[in-house]
Amino acid sequence: MRLYGNMWRWPYTGEVGTMLLLGFSLAQSVSAQLSCQAAETAQNLTQPHYNNTANKNTDADFLTPFIQSFLYTVQPHPFPKDLFLEIVNNPQQVQSNRKLMNEILVYEVGFLVCIAIGILYIFLMPIIGFFLACCRCCGNCGGKMYQKQTSSIHCLRRTLYFSVFAITIIIFAGNICMFRSNEALKVSVDQSPLELSNAIGDMHTFLVAVPQAMENVVSESYRTVQEVTKNLDDIGRQVGEKIQQHFRGTLDPALQSVKLLHQESLNTSDRLDKLNSSLAQLQSSIDHIQANVSAVRDRINQTLSKSECNGCHNLTEDMQKLTVDITISAPTLHEFQSAVDEVINADLQSKISEVEEFFNAIPQRVTNETKDLVQSSKEQLDGIAEQISQFSKDLSLSALNDVSGALNQLQSDINNLLTGVKTGENIRWVVGVVLCCVVLLVVACNILGLIVGPLGLSPNVDPTNRSRTSDCGGVFLMIGAGFSFLFSWLFMILVLLLFLLGGNMHTLICRPWSNGQLLKFLDTPGLIPNFELGPALGLKTNINLSDIYRDCEKNQPLWTTLHLYELVDLEDVLNVSKYTAQIQKEFENTDITLSSVNILSPELIKQLSNISAKATNFNSTAVTQQLNAISSINLNTTADKIDLLSNQQTNIGDELQNEILNLRLIQADIETIIFPQVKNLNSSIKSLQSTLEKINGTVEEVLSKVGAAQDFLNTNTTQIVKTESRGFLDCQVDYFTAYAVWANIMVTQQVGRCGPVARAVDSVETVLCVNMVESLNAFWFSLGWCVMFFIPSIIFSIKLAKYYRRMKYSDVFDNHIIMNHIPRAQMKIT
Repeated sequence: MRLYGNMWRWPYTGEVGTMLLLGFSLAQSVSAQLSCQAAETAQNLTQPHYNNTANKNTDADFLTPFIQSFLYTVQPHPFPKDLFLEIVNNPQQVQSNRKLMNEILVYEVGFLVCIAIGILYIFLMPIIGFFLACCRCCGNCGGKMYQKQTSSIHCLRRTLYFSVFAITIIIFAGNICMFRSNEALKVSVDQSPLELSNAIGDMHTFLVAVPQAMENVVSESYRTVQEVTKNLDDIGRQVGEKIQQHFRGTLDPALQSVKLLHQESLNTSDRLDKLNSSLAQLQSSIDHIQANVSAVRDRINQTLSKSECNGCHNLTEDMQKLTVDITISAPTLHEFQSAVDEVINADLQSKISEVEEFFNAIPQRVTNETKDLVQSSKEQLDGIAEQISQFSKDLSLSALNDVSGALNQLQSDINNLLTGVKTGENIRWVVGVVLCCVVLLVVACNILGLIVGPLGLSPNVDPTNRSRTSDCGGVFLMIGAGFSFLFSWLFMILVLLLFLLGGNMHTLICRPWSNGQLLKFLDTPGLIPNFELGPALGLKTNINLSDIYRDCEKNQPLWTTLHLYELVDLEDVLNVSKYTAQIQKEFENTDITLSSVNILSPELIKQLSNISAKATNFNSTAVTQQLNAISSINLNTTADKIDLLSNQQTNIGDELQNEILNLRLIQADIETIIFPQVKNLNSSIKSLQSTLEKINGTVEEVLSKVGAAQDFLNTNTTQIVKTESRGFLDCQVDYFTAYAVWANIMVTQQVGRCGPVARAVDSVETVLCVNMVESLNAFWFSLGWCVMFFIPSIIFSIKLAKYYRRMKYSDVFDNHIIMNHIPRAQMKIT
């Protein structure tokens, strides 16, 4: 039987470089089979650590709904996109363009009304205060220290008291809001550099992480190429050992049975040699005994032939039988031994070694046959790095470095301004505290007046005789009114300025930033000269900042956010199927021929069949019968007969007794020498018989298994080689298919998830609008609240002060009631 040459097709030339371009990803684990070494399992791309969104300052949150409602009432119009566009496009013609100015004034009409009210307040309050002071100095406007006593004076005092008390509480509440908003603004400004730095740092981290992530994908593809190169270098072992695994199922049992037959043949030959040696030794012993018996028989016959021997003719027949002339013959044994010797001389061990050498040489044979193919494939692999790096270059990620540099410069500018900002904020905070304290001074004067005045007041005492305590309460109320007149108009100037600043920042920046109108405005074509994000990235279509922010809020990857699919057709690059035809062609053009081998030659198989037949034909019965005949020899019987005869003789009795003794001695030698050898030979023959049966079964097993193995090799080797080569090819294709799937997922779903960008923008909005602008608005709103309630506070405080101050002129109220006598009705009984 013969293992014929087999052909193996191999796929790795030609399009191998293009195929390996699919390796954008890391190796995905495959089952650890010899035909396909598994790559290390790699996890998803590690996302950088980012800071959380800036925390909102909640100190002024309670005023936010009121402020926003007030500002919405002042400015209910939507974001003036068209108005801003016209101003941006023609900044030099704003003042000369009456229509534009009218539109600006119409849009700002709410603020203008508030400005008018504020200006009116600023001018009227000091004027009114001045005229009121002059009027009171002249004894008018309540300046005359005289209080008319009426029946409702106490009710009026109580009404004015609770009115001042309520107004003071309202002003005090506004003053508390001033303190809180002033502190909130300071905290916001103090934390803003850190929050802005965190936001810029997150942006910078993101911009650095995106190219790094893509570089990691590219780096993993390099490792993939290395894995494939290693597989190519290890092609002989991977494919050869897999082929060996298929052969082992039938070849190993066949070789094992041949090894067993070879060992049993050697053992059988050794037993046969020992058996022949024992037979020869037994035959030699029998011949020696036969010589002794013949000598004794001859002497006995001479004695019995004498004339004086009486009745000796009766032993003639016994003397003829007195012999041990036995020749042991075993022709079938010699034939079997000849057959065993032929098998041993055929040298089964060399046949086994030849087959094992063929089997062990399969991996090396595969390596030798694919040497040129592997070299060609590795040359193709050398050009993969440039092709892979081209992918990242097509994505134009280098533009992110420019943005990162701009952010670094911005961070540096913030750090440079940090000292000045802290100094200015400390000054602002001190000024704010002073303003709060001035308002608190007014509140304190009112409260002292409300406390001290009633404590020293006696309702029934004449106004000119009121106590100093009561008078002091009235003075505190007048001081509060005076401070209100003195500072209210100055406070209104500050309120007006902060209102214009904070209110417009809220309506023109923060509100449209929050509802997305600001980003839509920035998306307006031509607003920023030479800024078109889509063409700048090499895209066919333009993309909007609002769309980018919306996608980043959903933590979408840059692949979809920036429409990078317009730059690179990833599906086409990662389409494995388009390379299949070329791979199949290369596969069919590469051949491997395995050398032929015979497990057993026809002559050796014939010899094995012969040894089986000889083992079957071996006749151990004839040898056993011969040995049994030897075991039945008993010279003592003849010696006893001669002994009886010798007793009847007179002259020859002594001679016969001597020969009888010789016979008995010979019998003793037979029993001590011949019989043990016969016993051992019988045991050896029985053992040989079982060995012959065993070797006969072994030969049948060898012929069966070797025949099956040879038939398997002849029938299936070609298919096995093709199957395993195809399996190796499919494994590599699956390798890259897995790479393609992973690369698609990483590039389209993982790389550059821009949620941190949206969070950074939200952090900036939180810092500027939610914290700083809202705190600023809360401060002017609280101050304006206090300033507006200064007016009723002044009015009621001045009126209430007269009820506690000591008057110079008295007025008596007569509460006498004249009672007229009414006659009592009487009933007459008639």
